[in-house]
Amino acid sequence: MLNYFLRRMALVIPTFLGITILIFAITRLVPGGPVERMLASMQFESAETATAVADVGASSALSEDQIAQLNQFYGLDKPVLDAYWEWLTKLMSLDFGESTRYYEPVIDMIAERLPVSLFYGGMTFFFAYFISIPLGYYKALKHGSWFDSASSILIFIGYALPGYVVGVLLITWFAYHLEWFPMGAFTSDDFDDYTSFYEQVKDVLWHAVLPLICYLIGDFATLTMTMKNNLMENLSADYIRTAIAKGLPFKQAIRKHALRNSLIPVASHFGNSLLFFMTGSFLIEVIFDIDGIGLLGYESIIERDYPVVMGIVAINATMLLIGNILSDICVALVDPRVRFGE
Repeated sequence: MLNYFLRRMALVIPTFLGITILIFAITRLVPGGPVERMLASMQFESAETATAVADVGASSALSEDQIAQLNQFYGLDKPVLDAYWEWLTKLMSLDFGESTRYYEPVIDMIAERLPVSLFYGGMTFFFAYFISIPLGYYKALKHGSWFDSASSILIFIGYALPGYVVGVLLITWFAYHLEWFPMGAFTSDDFDDYTSFYEQVKDVLWHAVLPLICYLIGDFATLTMTMKNNLMENLSADYIRTAIAKGLPFKQAIRKHALRNSLIPVASHFGNSLLFFMTGSFLIEVIFDIDGIGLLGYESIIERDYPVVMGIVAINATMLLIGNILSDICVALVDPRVRFGE
């Protein structure tokens, strides 16, 4: 098993380099950028008032030398590989650069929004695994019952609807018409005025109900049906029938044999859930106006804030690679074939 993990670890560095090189090249090759955004902003502001037009006049369009100086200031005048090597060198010292929009360190901007993303990521991870696995287990045992049929209909409907579409529906019904929940945001405007910790926790959870439904709806359906289908497949296998024929009680045969083998596909999905701890969903955070890393990444893409985009991509790539290693570890814990090197 050690050789297996060493081979997996050897793929981490080239995979990370491949992901970051691709995204870095795309940010340099796509039209638009910090300089173009600045020029468009200047032209928009100069068109607002007649005095601005008169004052700016010909200066609203910068000269070639001025544009070249701006490109040099933002580091856009270098070849892609040279610029990427410079960015990668800084990244080794955890220097993510400075935002071209807010002129703040990227690491500080990400750290400021990290608690929000960790909260939603942790809650999503907890509910997705600790509810979907027992639910899939129970659905497999009660296959064909009214509970299995009703829950399957709800699960398939939820799986068919994207999370952001569900978010719009939830806001329209439960926030706008019924006014049971807030329209969005992570906390209320008067959150700092609460004197007790209980009131603050209640306010956070009150705001988190609708977004968490949107986060859970996709992974919850996938994990539940994966657990159910794999458990049913193992229950019909020959080794389960043999164990029961030898006198092993049915429930013990499930817990000791079928359940463990059914967890293998679920364990392989375990590491991908780490991405929720960092980014969650761009569109869900935009819809609910949650000031997390997902919303920061969306705004950075729209505003061509390349350092922030690359910082988030680097973190996502790292979390994805770590998640794959954790998935391999989880698979090894439930699948003895991996431990024995088969």
